[in-house]
Amino acid sequence: MNKLLPLNGIRILDFSWVGAGPFVTKPLADHGAEVIKIESRKKMDVIRSMHPFKDGVPGENRSGYFSNRNSSKMGMTLNLKTPQGIEIAKELIKQSDIIVNNFSANVMEKLGLGYEEAKRLNPGIIYLSMPMQGSTGPHKDFKGFGLTIGALCGLLDLSGFSDKEPAGTGTNYPDHAPNPLHGAIAILSALFHRKRTGEGQYIEISQFESTINVIGTSVMKYANNGENEIRRGNTSLEHAPHNVYRCVGEDRWITIAVESEEEWTYFKKALGEPEWAEGTKFKTEKNRKQNEQELDQLIESWTQTQDAEQLFKYLQGYKVKAGVVRNAEELLVKDEQLATRNHWVHLDHPEMGKTVYDAPPYKFLNHESRLRSAAPLLGQHTEHVCKQILNMDSKTYEHYEKEGVFY
Repeated sequence: MNKLLPLNGIRILDFSWVGAGPFVTKPLADHGAEVIKIESRKKMDVIRSMHPFKDGVPGENRSGYFSNRNSSKMGMTLNLKTPQGIEIAKELIKQSDIIVNNFSANVMEKLGLGYEEAKRLNPGIIYLSMPMQGSTGPHKDFKGFGLTIGALCGLLDLSGFSDKEPAGTGTNYPDHAPNPLHGAIAILSALFHRKRTGEGQYIEISQFESTINVIGTSVMKYANNGENEIRRGNTSLEHAPHNVYRCVGEDRWITIAVESEEEWTYFKKALGEPEWAEGTKFKTEKNRKQNEQELDQLIESWTQTQDAEQLFKYLQGYKVKAGVVRNAEELLVKDEQLATRNHWVHLDHPEMGKTVYDAPPYKFLNHESRLRSAAPLLGQHTEHVCKQILNMDSKTYEHYEKEGVFY
């Protein structure tokens, strides 16, 4: 283990599943924390059963969806429906620094593993709970995932075109951005607090409230002006042109954003100074916004004759904000920027073989944050945790195994 990793010596007991919780603990694991992911064969992390599967073959250890969220972690199976399973969990709590769960409110309390019990066992414990809408209020017992959170907080209402139904974000955005980000920052703050005072901490994140931060400007628009924001597709409230335009080939697109008169001058030069660009309809930003639909049609009549990659580089040369709308293949195989920065990491997985993962998206000068291992097989490290961390003897381990404690 690299001694320079900043979270070396921190142990995290990770009861979380799906997205928001595992993405909290993943960057901490990448930076040296020992993360023990707790599952059971009766209630494994549900994304183990979700596509895509390596080589298209389903299996509890073959989900790329699961793997990319759980690298650098150990995996342990523990049946929390058994008294022995609960006792083992409590022993682990005694020897851990952080507990993370994103279950519904009071699930951990019903198991006898809530914060008060964890604090009794380990006064310095940092305990992060991430119930969907918090542990108080009339909706505290409601269940849901990122999709429902995105709907509840208004994010989906803003996603799509004004004349069509909400399109959504294409993935469960709350699981990938606001909730895990807030969770990780809260944990690091609690660690800093504990280092100064010796005190542990209970942290509760309502995933609903966390995600509302994403649409803060829309909330403020209604608070200040009594107006609801409307779906705008890829257009801007103020600027034009600001959209996604078709290029040569099937489903090939480029984004173009012009946000000042100076940038409009650059864009006109890139266009070859066409006569229509000098007309009154497009003379000022206000004019361009008023005639945005016609402007977009004129621009697309040009872009749809162009190769997206070549056009991207061409527009960049004219200081025009532009970007190719890439797909997964292009990111993985063709993106020279990601390749230069070694973003894609290949790790050997016990069942899937060599598979690809995202590298940590931040780099430190004085230490190398890195993926230390592929995602664990279901229960891969159960014996290691019991014998090496809890000092359980072989006879006891084998007895518990026969009794289904590790099932």
